[in-house]
Amino acid sequence: MKYIIILGDGMADEPIPDLGGKTPMMAADTPCMDYLAGKSEIGLVRTIPEGMSPGSDTANLSVLGYDPRIYYSGRSPLEALSIGVDLEDTDVALRCNLVTLSDDRDYEDKVILDHSSGEIPTEDAAVLINEVRKYFENEIYKFYVGTSYRHLTVWKQGKVVSLSQPHDILGKTVGDYLPGEPALKKMMKDSFDILNNHPINLERKNKGLNKANSIWFWGAGTRPALTPFEDKYNKKGAMISAVDLLKGIAVGAGMKVIKVPGADGTLHTNYEGKASAALKVLLDENYDFVYIHVEAPDEMGHQGNIMNKIKAVEFLDQRIIKPVTDGLNKSGLDYRMLIMPDHPTPIRCRTHTDDPVPYLLFDSRADKKNGYLFNEIDAKKSGNFISEGHTMIWKLFTNE
Repeated sequence: MKYIIILGDGMADEPIPDLGGKTPMMAADTPCMDYLAGKSEIGLVRTIPEGMSPGSDTANLSVLGYDPRIYYSGRSPLEALSIGVDLEDTDVALRCNLVTLSDDRDYEDKVILDHSSGEIPTEDAAVLINEVRKYFENEIYKFYVGTSYRHLTVWKQGKVVSLSQPHDILGKTVGDYLPGEPALKKMMKDSFDILNNHPINLERKNKGLNKANSIWFWGAGTRPALTPFEDKYNKKGAMISAVDLLKGIAVGAGMKVIKVPGADGTLHTNYEGKASAALKVLLDENYDFVYIHVEAPDEMGHQGNIMNKIKAVEFLDQRIIKPVTDGLNKSGLDYRMLIMPDHPTPIRCRTHTDDPVPYLLFDSRADKKNGYLFNEIDAKKSGNFISEGHTMIWKLFTNE
């Protein structure tokens, strides 16, 4: 038996008037998911424990079967694991985004326009982070290059302080959301003067692209301790994702991390490469379980781009789910597959919410018909509801 989770990050949404009251999942052309839904158990699952922030960190821990109330110690420490930073017990890791701020004269009056700086390529972002490093790095603060706009700062002997997530305050004036910690606030403010007129940003402006003109700290946390996945579930598991957070969870859990060329977390990621890598690790390398994470629906939700979010869902259906199911069917092996988002990222608010998300649980051996499609509305109609998201993986593994 093979086991697969295919996760469309932020795929769930709300009915949108411009779509005639449909959600992007309902509006998307998804023949593969809808075919599977008609032969599967579908329902809703709450991935975010009550009182916790609806982040991809807590949500994906839940989906992988790690109760965030026990295992969560902050987002950035998980990303540190991904890029090979070995944290000391007294270190605090911080996400260091490259963001786009408006050109208002005073930093406090600037508006956050884009949390991802137009999904800046890693090659350009690395130059900018290294420029910031020249000015700010010392024995206390260390800077590390991540992927695209997502980077890491380690604060030696630091404190876990409250920091605002940039994707939660898009379109807002930053003054009310700056860190209370003076050193962090000063680095953010000074970074604008360093980056705004950097040659890479001037070139981006000339091309009509968003500048990466400020760093933004958030997601503070300390070294995590995850029970090894194989010890927990007696399954040999692998992770396929372009996002450091997911790769970091996998490293912490002792899972194999598969790097796919061209997988970059954008709408135009290498979907086919991810599907091929999943089949290879399951069929050729004899792994029991693979987790395929696709970031694109979440990014399109943050951008408020309805049509591209629909495209992201369609790409997930046709360029990952279809080739994976076709390959497994051709192999003749029995398999169980869970398809779901981690959390909603509604177009309405352009950030995450903690609403329950739809799930589809397919068993290649089952012969059932239910008449449902895979979307938020049909999932609710099914009447199936799982209140503790971290138990979902047991339904996948125990065939219940």
